[in-house]
Amino acid sequence: MDESFLRELLAKPTEVEWLEFKEAKSNFHFDELGRYFSALSNEANLCKKACAWLIFGVTDKTPRQIVGTRYRGDSDGKGLESLKQELAKKTNHEITFSDIHQITMEGKRVLVFEIPAAPHGVPTTWDDTAYGRIGEKLRPLTIQKLEAIRLQMGQADWSAQICEDATVDDLDERAIQFAREKYAEKHPHLFDEVSNWDDSTFLVKSKINRPDGITRAAVVLLGKPESVHHISPAVAKISWLLRDADGNTLDYYHFEPPFILAVDPLFDRIRNLTYRYLPDETLFPTEVSQYDSWVIREALHNCIAHMDYSTGGQITVIEDKDSLSFTNPGDFIPGTVERVLTRNAPSETYRNRCLAEAMVNFKMIDTIGSGIRKMFTSQRKRFFPMPEFDLSARREIAVRIYGRVIDERYTRMLISQTELSLFDVVALDKVQKGNALTDDEYQSVEKTEAGRRTSVESASLCRCCCLD
Repeated sequence: MDESFLRELLAKPTEVEWLEFKEAKSNFHFDELGRYFSALSNEANLCKKACAWLIFGVTDKTPRQIVGTRYRGDSDGKGLESLKQELAKKTNHEITFSDIHQITMEGKRVLVFEIPAAPHGVPTTWDDTAYGRIGEKLRPLTIQKLEAIRLQMGQADWSAQICEDATVDDLDERAIQFAREKYAEKHPHLFDEVSNWDDSTFLVKSKINRPDGITRAAVVLLGKPESVHHISPAVAKISWLLRDADGNTLDYYHFEPPFILAVDPLFDRIRNLTYRYLPDETLFPTEVSQYDSWVIREALHNCIAHMDYSTGGQITVIEDKDSLSFTNPGDFIPGTVERVLTRNAPSETYRNRCLAEAMVNFKMIDTIGSGIRKMFTSQRKRFFPMPEFDLSARREIAVRIYGRVIDERYTRMLISQTELSLFDVVALDKVQKGNALTDDEYQSVEKTEAGRRTSVESASLCRCCCLD
């Protein structure tokens, strides 16, 4: 970013939807900044621009004049850097400024905020609302614009594309038979019919294939290992790595299609040991497996269903001594885990709708969008830490499943206070992990037994983790 580029922006007409000027001589309301971020990000997407620009220190009327801005003008620049983090807390996907440029023009300070365009198919929201521009005014994104962005995902269903020259012979017979059995279980009223369908009919009926050819979804779920060239340059691979406490890889294995048959062999490699709760006056001795097998399968199936295969990346499962981590490329379409837990409803948008619908028909994933919530509920019933989603990396999703107790006080509380809501449990889990709490979560913790205790240790623990 240099002065010449800024002058190009200054020369743009007022009706440019992905560009906004504000004087902001000394301050600018944070919530208004967030709404502009959402609106400009969405408009950039619709205008097929890589980014949008919000500029402080310039009049918004033509001819534009440089007036300068003192907004967050601390000498060390930390105010602007922290602004990125503050903004990310209220946007979906924790999306924030790509960069904030400080330029001196005519002896005055000008701030240029570089705003990334909304991800393909997913409108950028601020505080759960997607904004857009109507002339010079900010308004919630119109239905037409909202659908225009969301339909990008439908038009780009990678998994539904036909693989040229691929035939049923490229699919694994064992995988097709296994899928057929699961389909019959899912649709018992069709049991007799399913057994009479030939393979081509079954593949179309189960929505993994189209009448005009073999889909990429079929290759991923049912394809022979040698058939993956049909989806190149995309990669269909799951890597399992066993690591020690120092991060050294002790063992590994790579799984290829058919993915529908890869899940059980991968599960068998995981050391799902018996975990023993230590005897205590209030904590009775209990033996449980480190991991709920359903949770492991759900996490892996979600990776397969929702991965962005177009990136050329792969699914990685890392087994440490006390946890499992699942990583796959792609944006977290619901935006935040909290939104999924609160709404407990199916997503309105799918990255790989063809693949996802087939996996629903094969009983691999849930059709009602409650899989993530069930993962949290399972960990709660086992008195283990909550799953930990890391969405900080752009276009990457990581989830960690704990196979041990972190803090026995948390475990005792789950045993003794069965009336706690899932929201309460998630908040307490953040406390035991030393993670920051929102204001609502802090109030939730205060209502629990731990929050009511008068000990300095407990009070400090809650407050030090609470956001100001």
